[in-house]
Amino acid sequence: MSTTGATADPLAALGTLPGVPESVESVRKAVDRVYGHRIMRRRSNEITSEAALRGARGSAALSGADWALEEVRRRSDFSGDDEARVVGAALRLTAEAGQLLSIWRQSPLRVLARLHLVAAATQGDEVGRPRQEGESVDEPLVELALPNAAEVSGRLEGLAELIIAGSSAPALVTAAVVHGELLALRPFASHNGLIARTAERIVLVGSGLDPKSICPAEVGHAELGRAAYLAALDGYVSGTPEGMAAWIAHCGRAVELGARESTAVCEALQRGAA
Repeated sequence: MSTTGATADPLAALGTLPGVPESVESVRKAVDRVYGHRIMRRRSNEITSEAALRGARGSAALSGADWALEEVRRRSDFSGDDEARVVGAALRLTAEAGQLLSIWRQSPLRVLARLHLVAAATQGDEVGRPRQEGESVDEPLVELALPNAAEVSGRLEGLAELIIAGSSAPALVTAAVVHGELLALRPFASHNGLIARTAERIVLVGSGLDPKSICPAEVGHAELGRAAYLAALDGYVSGTPEGMAAWIAHCGRAVELGARESTAVCEALQRGAA
């Protein structure tokens, strides 16, 4: 992660990059619109459940398992093949995220380790801890240069310190940085993309921007497409102000699209069509 200058609050500095305040405001308006929908007063739990399902489907799609929503809804066994296991991991992570909100601000590294354990669902030595030197990473859709274990450890500690210290930065900025940093580092032996997107969701919910978890950014990331996602990630990894701003804006657009998805669900419920 790079910032535009030395500051006690580097995340706040990112919030002032050109175009970022506009993205933050646009996201806030999109979130407010869906929270203001009349259906939310009576059926918010249904919207939350549907957003969780759609978010898991979107995250799995970005990790190579692009299933139709109804297929995800219908299935009960996710052990059959690699794609099924990816979808199952995404669903487990979505369910687990809500249980970890209270721990995140005190011990983000503990939360990340737990997310890997839940995603991997195995008992291998590499599960639930950052990878060690020489260990391979199964993340075929992200082809960036892989940082070594020492760099991973140092940057994870730095990220954890920023989260624990707190920031005046908007939730979108913090969520985008957490997401981008985890994708850039790929700290675990597997499931890093799923974990990065789940961590983004935890920040958005825990910050109070989306307390009911009804604006699934994963839906938006999938809708924007893998090519745009990876191009924006390149901007984050570059560390330039322009690249960082582009990544934050991309994440903001994803949240807006997630809010739009849940607005459509609200309207369908209102019409009695869902």
